[in-house]
Amino acid sequence: MSTTNLIAENAVDPAASGHSDHNAALRFITCGSVDDGKSTLIGRLLVDSRAVLQDHLAGVTRGGETDLALLTDGLSAEREQGITIDVAYRYFATETRKFIIGDAPGHEQYTRNMVTAASSADAAVVLVDATKLDWKNPQLALLPQTRRHSLLVHLLRVHSLVFAVNKLDAVEDPALALRHIRAALEAFAQAAGIAVRATVPVSALKGWNVVDAQPGWAGYEGPSLLQILEQLPHTPADTGLALAFPVQWVEKFSSSADTTQGRRVFWGRVAAGQVAPGTAVQVFPSGQLAQVAQVLDHARRPQAVEAGTSAGIVLDREVDVSRGDWILAAPAAAAPAPADDDGFDTPAAVPAWPGRRDLRATVAWMDDEPLVAGRVYWALHGHRWVKAKVQRVVHRLNINTLAEEEAAQLEPNAIGHVDLLLQEALPAAPFGQARVLGSLILVDTASHRTAAAVLVN
Repeated sequence: MSTTNLIAENAVDPAASGHSDHNAALRFITCGSVDDGKSTLIGRLLVDSRAVLQDHLAGVTRGGETDLALLTDGLSAEREQGITIDVAYRYFATETRKFIIGDAPGHEQYTRNMVTAASSADAAVVLVDATKLDWKNPQLALLPQTRRHSLLVHLLRVHSLVFAVNKLDAVEDPALALRHIRAALEAFAQAAGIAVRATVPVSALKGWNVVDAQPGWAGYEGPSLLQILEQLPHTPADTGLALAFPVQWVEKFSSSADTTQGRRVFWGRVAAGQVAPGTAVQVFPSGQLAQVAQVLDHARRPQAVEAGTSAGIVLDREVDVSRGDWILAAPAAAAPAPADDDGFDTPAAVPAWPGRRDLRATVAWMDDEPLVAGRVYWALHGHRWVKAKVQRVVHRLNINTLAEEEAAQLEPNAIGHVDLLLQEALPAAPFGQARVLGSLILVDTASHRTAAAVLVN
């Protein structure tokens, strides 16, 4: 990875700029079922916030009508089929905040693309098409993809989730429809343990409650979707944990005459904790101990760096470190021995992030071939590749009932729990504790296709 890329990844650094969470750029995705209006909603946000140039707008006008979905559906296959296939990113800003939008596909076969977008998002807007539901029924059933995407967003620790009930302008009684759909969404979210920031009625086609609030429409008196997005917090980084730093690139400057410290810079993004000169560290997997002599930010300025930010680390001596290794906080001193101890048994120091080979994990299965026990895959953790064997499929999650069902395999786009055995130990931690250390991907060893997103339990 080049230094240029490291700089680009950190163009927005709220910690460095001193801005609050609400002033930092919000990265959010739109997701939900097919044809719920995700691309149209984003097009409406771009147009009504005046983020689209006139020549671009003219290019998506057909017969005097503007097709807002074409502002994000940029692939020729998307325009031919009228669907979103890959994630399209768009950028816009209001007077109070900047936004990075990811338009995730709704088709079940492209769930892997949606997972990719959600893994780096601060928020998710899940669209619900009122015209597809039995909105007159107080006990209406939600669409499977609405439930699946909401569960994936929750599992991936996306910080904020907003339900946007779309196309209420096309039903006879918008207020009744919103009341019944909101009740169904709240019941589902409560059963799944999903925290919902807001449920807002919108008409992406007409622009109601998207940028400008439409007081009283559908019995709703709250803020518009954009006003809600402007107030959502940025995803907090795992700064309060012990240091964990995956090495992505090793820069050599062996011509340096300075022998008081190591002569290589280890570049990467801090996964957890903070790093500053003088920090005691241990290299994983070699176990070598060292101290941090210098820390460089993305612009090569010497300063302390915290989780979520790219950095270059120089150690106080030459240590064998390669791409894929981890620089971790040095083991903590063990608890003191009791007073009656004879003093001969010195307790071992406790690693900050101990290596593990056996993992119980939640899997979002994305390959076309089912997941079965006994298969071996490549696992990517940080920047380290190891072989991983599926020992057992523990259960499959029924997205309709949320029940954990016995299963011998996981079909494409299924979610379940599995036991993995790694060929080598990794400093893996529960995903709920540390987002980066608790996530892996599985890659098919033959086709090299991404097979699963893995969250360590």
